[in-house]
Amino acid sequence: MRTRFFAMMASAALVVSSPALARDLTVVGFGGATQDVMRETLFKPYQDKAGTPLLEESYTGGIAKVKAMVETGTTTWDVVQMDENEMILACDQGLLEPFDWASLPNSADIIAPAKSDCGVGAFVWSKILAYDGDKTSGVTSWADFWNLDKWPGKRGLRKQARMTLEIALLADGAKPEELYDILATREGQDRAFAKLDAIKPSIQWWESGAQPMEWLASGEVTMTSAYNGRVIAANQQGRHFRMSWTNQLYAMDFWAIPKGGNRDQAFDIVNFMTSPEPQKAFAEKMVYGVTNARAMDSIAADIKPQLPTAEENMAGALAVSTPFWVDHEEELQQRFNRWVAQ
Repeated sequence: MRTRFFAMMASAALVVSSPALARDLTVVGFGGATQDVMRETLFKPYQDKAGTPLLEESYTGGIAKVKAMVETGTTTWDVVQMDENEMILACDQGLLEPFDWASLPNSADIIAPAKSDCGVGAFVWSKILAYDGDKTSGVTSWADFWNLDKWPGKRGLRKQARMTLEIALLADGAKPEELYDILATREGQDRAFAKLDAIKPSIQWWESGAQPMEWLASGEVTMTSAYNGRVIAANQQGRHFRMSWTNQLYAMDFWAIPKGGNRDQAFDIVNFMTSPEPQKAFAEKMVYGVTNARAMDSIAADIKPQLPTAEENMAGALAVSTPFWVDHEEELQQRFNRWVAQ
């Protein structure tokens, strides 16, 4: 849904002062609590700084809409939040503007994994095991997630192969450093699905990041996979949810720029959003890891230990492999869909 930050009369005055723009800059995210924090810490401050109107939309991921816009010459999205694998697919198909890292102002401060041919890392997020501390205790690992005898009740998992198959293998004892070698084999894939079979009747599938928090609050599930920032946001609203960082799965979302949009202003807002102060403000509200190294130095001391990138949380962590999923997602998602439907 589109949201204007300025009233129409104020926007009109600014548009007159910027005749080169055919339309207002549009930034697109995944919605929910994360985009709420982006609005507060990134979008609105940029709008105030640049003195230009800003439009905002949300979507559920995928590259289909970006592809349709670019190929028909009707691009209306200027900056888009993307999963790394989808950003790479869109880049390979020529749908995104290339990033010239030699000329970008923040280049020297951006951590190496956040620099891609067609995008820059927005933040590092984590999928962890969450439970309600008022109702459940003693949970420490994905293996506990499978222990229905000791902790009865429903289990929340995201309805997709990516990161769900990894969780199953971690619960089955696979070491993080060996996991993708295992999952690349038919035997490893069978092992993951067999592990999921063991709790299939107890799985409640979630499709949006808000659902696990709602289900924990209502008692519909005893434990769930969840995004760490969502858990912290819920606790800021008075919940007592707990997280197990053991074998957390972490990845990065990226800012990408579709071809055919307001290219120069798109790069300007991306540069702003990956600068130290905006990244600090976002991380302290949403508690996701930063991609600007200088931002990390100024994050509040009570926030740093809660970040996915905190040293103590990285022990035994699994970096979600984008190359693996670029190569295998279609086949494994199809098998996953068939398995869920059985």
